[in-house]
Amino acid sequence: MVDTVTKTRRSEIMSRVRGKDTGPELVVRRLVHAMGYRFRLHRKDLPGTPDLVFPRLHSVIFVHGCFWHRHPGCKRTRTPKSRTAYWAEKFERNVQRDRANRRLLRQGAWRVLTIWECETVNPPRLEAKLRKFLDQSSESHCQNTVRHK
Repeated sequence: MVDTVTKTRRSEIMSRVRGKDTGPELVVRRLVHAMGYRFRLHRKDLPGTPDLVFPRLHSVIFVHGCFWHRHPGCKRTRTPKSRTAYWAEKFERNVQRDRANRRLLRQGAWRVLTIWECETVNPPRLEAKLRKFLDQSSESHCQNTVRHK
């Protein structure tokens, strides 16, 4: 099947796709900040360049777009009708890269949470999920900290 828009229009559409500072990421950042947590952004020295990094808690959060990262069972995870083989390969590489990055982070003793784009439309539920993850990170950090007298 042939693309339904011109090459110029497709280029214009794709140029608007962002890797960081996306709408869903900003929603998560605002919520986490309002909860009193402080974080670093997009640390390139960590596998996958996590969107939010909590060094003191040894925890990271990825904010993934459902389309690009293939959120299982989500209606936003549709496949374009043109060039389906290309898209299938691209999506599979994204999923494999995400899996490998999570594995490397966990091997480095990082706690990892993935927030999906569709989860950002329900702020109360999202806040509960974030609070549970970050509070557990805080508790585990406190238990692993050795206090010297």
